[in-house]
Amino acid sequence: MPRLIQRIHNHRGDLIVGLLKIITYLGLSAAFFLLMSINNWQLRNPSRTLGITLITWVAMSGAMTLVYGGYEIGRKKSKPIITNMTLGVLITDMVTYLQLQIMNVNANNRTHLDIFGEDFPYLLLTMVIQALFLVAIVRFGNHSFFSIYPPKQCLLILGQLDEQEQITDKLNHFRLQWRVRKAVTWDCPELRNEIEASEVVFITDVPQHEAMRILQICYDLHRDVLCKAKLQDIMLSSAQQVVIDDAPFLEMDYHKMTLWQRIVKRFTDIFLSALILLLLSPLMAIIALLIHYEDGGKVIFRQSRMTIGGRNFTIYKFRTMKEHFEGLPQSSATEDDPRITRVGRVLRRTRLDELPQFWNILRGDMTLVGPRPEMLDNVEKYKSQMPTFVYREKVKAGLTGYAQIEGKYNTVPEDKLMLDLMYIEHFSLFNDMRLLFRTLTVLFRKDSTEGFAKKENANERTRQGKRKKK
Repeated sequence: MPRLIQRIHNHRGDLIVGLLKIITYLGLSAAFFLLMSINNWQLRNPSRTLGITLITWVAMSGAMTLVYGGYEIGRKKSKPIITNMTLGVLITDMVTYLQLQIMNVNANNRTHLDIFGEDFPYLLLTMVIQALFLVAIVRFGNHSFFSIYPPKQCLLILGQLDEQEQITDKLNHFRLQWRVRKAVTWDCPELRNEIEASEVVFITDVPQHEAMRILQICYDLHRDVLCKAKLQDIMLSSAQQVVIDDAPFLEMDYHKMTLWQRIVKRFTDIFLSALILLLLSPLMAIIALLIHYEDGGKVIFRQSRMTIGGRNFTIYKFRTMKEHFEGLPQSSATEDDPRITRVGRVLRRTRLDELPQFWNILRGDMTLVGPRPEMLDNVEKYKSQMPTFVYREKVKAGLTGYAQIEGKYNTVPEDKLMLDLMYIEHFSLFNDMRLLFRTLTVLFRKDSTEGFAKKENANERTRQGKRKKK
């Protein structure tokens, strides 16, 4: 009995998380079914309508959990959990609501489909209640979890000490989860003792043979490890385990996309881009008028970008910058960039400036999901610094993707490359669909459009201007 009590005490955090998960999903479903049952008596009693509606809600809830993630307290901050779960439950509610309204069209009930009828106000009220409930239950859950589990003591093992500031700055955004105890280089003579004194080990850019030695030490000491992803790690991460005779191998397949997947992906691009252009044409017309009204300039911004196989194409976006700004060459936007117009700031924050790119997708220049097409000057610069940057050209450039969702506008090129390769090496049609849904979360992140540092980009523009004068 004392051993059982000790085990329960050691895992009390997991028990709390499990209980809160049950309460969360029961509360979300109860809000939907209780309010929907006000005008739908079938949901108050065992019936075919209740059964099918319940199955639809549970199935959609499971699917949205796969797309957005679930009640991940202790692993993520409260805001992204709330955003992801709210988007997931709203989509679940809307699909289930539509299914319920379709089932209500029968000889004993309604003669036509009425989506915005008497049930619609209750759907809106349901969504508001669920959103408020999620804010409360997630914040309470994270507060409870981190009250039980203090931040884990972390050891940074660096290739060079000048990496410490960058890595520490990133970990400081997660102070409730990790706290940097110490930072050392891989050749530290007391490395094993430092690992033993820590709970989590972060390994950055250390020599490969030394990284393997460090991993073995961590494995022996039962320490959690997070390794900064390198090219070879990502290339082998999708490898299949193969046994030839009795020898184990890892098989890396170069061609990640089959002919059937290419056909389905292109058909999806055509269908969705045409549908979005049709549905959002009134909004695009309003945006065009606002841009032209502000300074009388051109509405559409055109620029050469690079896509699959190094092929150049002309990308279309709503213009967000002044047309003639001191004759400076094109460069990435900075924080509080004076070139950006008033309308442009709103468009960039909401990503509405990218709507014309659906025409690029319809034409076949781009795809819905893929690596972001970079400016040609940036491509040239990145390839000179990182020859492996060319690997992004294995697939067609995309409107959204893993780097656009998980990264920021000012994410360093090396990390953007790794994120793009993660997408390429783990390509699947399901992952494309998942990333399309997850793109909605970008709208709720302030750092998604965060510009480059002013000084860095100003220096870059100056260097570009000097090269052009020569």
